[in-house]
Amino acid sequence: MEAIKIFINISASLLEILGTGTIVITALYTISLFLFYQRRKFSGKLFYRSFRHHLGHGILLGLEFLVAADIIRSVAIEPTLDGLVILAGIVLVRTFLSLTLEVEISGKWPWQSRNENIQN
Repeated sequence: MEAIKIFINISASLLEILGTGTIVITALYTISLFLFYQRRKFSGKLFYRSFRHHLGHGILLGLEFLVAADIIRSVAIEPTLDGLVILAGIVLVRTFLSLTLEVEISGKWPWQSRNENIQN
C-alpha cells in the first residue's frame, strides 16, 4: 500500500512539473517566436492578438496538467472531506480561469458554434 502512495505522489508531482513546464516553455517559446520572427510579419493589433492566442493555449494546456495533479493528489492520497472541499475550490478556480482564457483567445464561449461570437 505504501508503494502505491509513493507512486501516486510521484505521478502527481510529475504532472505538476509538466504543467508548470508547459506554461514556462510556451511563454518563452512564444516570446522568442514573436520577438525574432513574427514581429516583422505582424503589426499592432494583429501582433497582439496572435501573441495572446499562442500564449493562452500554452497556459490552458498547463492548467489541465495542474488540475489533473490536484485531482490525483487530493483523491488518491488523502481522500478526506476537507481534501475534497479544497480540491473542489481549486478545480472551480482553475475551471473559471480556463473558461475566461478560452473566451479571450477565441472570442466565444466553448459551447457556442464557430459562427457565433460574443457581442462586445
